Amino acid sequence: MSDSSPNLPPWTGPAILLVDLDAFFASVEQLDHPAWRGKPVIVGGDADSHGVVSTCSYEARAFGVRSAMASSMARALCPDAIWTHGHFHRYREVSAAIMAILRDETPHVQQVSIDEAFMDVTPTAVNTEHPVAVAQRIQERVAALGVTCSIGVGTSKSVAKIASDRDKPQGLTVVFPGTEEAFLEELPVRTLSGVGAAAEKTLHAHGIRTLGQMGRADRALLRKVFGKNGEMMRDRALGHDRSIVAEDDEVKSVSNEVTYARDLDNRTDIEAALSTISAKVGRRLRRKGLKGRTVAVKVRYDNRTTRSAQCQLPAPTDDDIAFTPVVHRLIGELWAPGMRVRLLGVAVSHFDDADAPVQESLFDLGTIDEAEPSGSSSSSGGTSSAPDARPAAGAPLIRNEEKRRSLLAATDALQERFGDGTVRFGFELRQSDNTTGSSSKNVEDYK
Repeated sequence: MSDSSPNLPPWTGPAILLVDLDAFFASVEQLDHPAWRGKPVIVGGDADSHGVVSTCSYEARAFGVRSAMASSMARALCPDAIWTHGHFHRYREVSAAIMAILRDETPHVQQVSIDEAFMDVTPTAVNTEHPVAVAQRIQERVAALGVTCSIGVGTSKSVAKIASDRDKPQGLTVVFPGTEEAFLEELPVRTLSGVGAAAEKTLHAHGIRTLGQMGRADRALLRKVFGKNGEMMRDRALGHDRSIVAEDDEVKSVSNEVTYARDLDNRTDIEAALSTISAKVGRRLRRKGLKGRTVAVKVRYDNRTTRSAQCQLPAPTDDDIAFTPVVHRLIGELWAPGMRVRLLGVAVSHFDDADAPVQESLFDLGTIDEAEPSGSSSSSGGTSSAPDARPAAGAPLIRNEEKRRSLLAATDALQERFGDGTVRFGFELRQSDNTTGSSSKNVEDYK
């Protein structure tokens, strides 16, 4: 395709786009509910049950509501908002349609979450179209679906990511080749992905507050702050990041976690809850065609401290009926009578490499943002309950693998056709009314 943008400065070198769907979940809700358009909409958990905001419309943001805010605070800031726990099958559907648009533009697409993706649109001898023209066309095509996106255009992933956040909604921020350092110079260090609260505090203590200052900082200091990634973080602060858009970026882990409205304080309820979470992780594994060899359990107590435990399985598996008893054993390392549990999580990882080392934490692999609701179950065409075949508290384990696979295949087929929650095992009903409705996501689940 020839260059259709003669009035734009020529583009030399790599061209990376970061496409970020604007207030995605709330935008889909407004698309599907025309009466909600122009009104504050909040997707998240119940304000009276430890809920948090997953995302909100820009009308709600005008009141100070933000993602990850406690729902109780959001309700106080915006008492007239429209609330919904979300319709995640619908979000995945719209996301898939948008990702198809991106892949129609280029095969070099790296989806990093349900609402974000990097694209490599570097001009070549064959395709000389200007990257800005590509970005403009993408915005038009996405808008035709009824939602909007903001796009950052730069010579690297880190610059494109920062640029995508500069002008929302439906913004297009372009950082032309050679202008990266000037663009980043005065931005706060926390703007850069990988600079957390602890790193920010240490950098501030050394008088480093902007990315420009960070790029000129002593290398020894950056190694002290970021360890082996010190040089990489320096390059990013200068706009010299050269990490590629890896369209085949492999999934590192599949996980699910649930926050409970009422704390769990007995083993029976905890094991039933873990069985429910394991069932969802198993379904996700099979949907992706993945089998993992490491399983982990995460617990957050009523005092908000968090612990996790993990172990290797005898062989890689996607069979939650088989790995749930291991999850139950792991909880014994983390819980004792008298402890109160607010959140539980299960993760499976190490999908391909049989000799991969065990990681310290399988729950710190990605950013928490918008995603599928912890512990929610929305049904289409009614809800049915299957026998307690899985190892819930006191329930027997199906030891015959052929019978297990047949049962899993049947329940998966129903879930795929009619949506999550169409068929549920008996143990899944035990805490079905004790979730906050809050949403969290494991980024890797959407790669």
